[in-house]
Amino acid sequence: MTAVTILRQLPLLFRYADVMKFTGNANVFLTRAQAKGFVERVARGVYINGLREGRPGVEEVACFLRTPSYVSCEWALNRHGVILQAPVVCTVLTLGKAVGATRNIAFGGVTIEFSHIAPRLFNGFETRDGYNMALPEKALLDVLHLRKAIPFRDELELDALDMQLLDRLAPAYAAPTRRLVAELVALAGKGQ
Repeated sequence: MTAVTILRQLPLLFRYADVMKFTGNANVFLTRAQAKGFVERVARGVYINGLREGRPGVEEVACFLRTPSYVSCEWALNRHGVILQAPVVCTVLTLGKAVGATRNIAFGGVTIEFSHIAPRLFNGFETRDGYNMALPEKALLDVLHLRKAIPFRDELELDALDMQLLDRLAPAYAAPTRRLVAELVALAGKGQ
């Protein structure tokens, strides 16, 4: 089987293990395919298929790197129009514990960072175009939980949030996060 034949059977994003199904020596195959520009290595064992049309977005790559996972925090808040600041870090929440700065991945001019979240908090996201994205209210709760502060306090578009949903999701979080939510709800009541 030729490299082109194999790659035509693989999706846009694929793993080393996927190549093993087609060839006895995935290392040699991938090294040669990379040299020819047919594949791009994203991270150890994860590749982009250059023979497929299009290029995966940061969110799609981020959620493919770790499963289960979802994109949250500042990245999701920006995508939902809650903050205008364009973040350079895409935060991905995962149940896995292999997280931290040494696990960050650079992709497309962005740093993809992975943070662990407790199973009881692993909810409040929707699936879209091959990845999971936190709802705006959940993204705000996650950022309050992880950063221990209100991000971009003066720039938050609180009108973009469903305060009732925020109140329903908040009890699952620890007291410091709930206090920050109460502060935000008070701000929203005053019209910021």
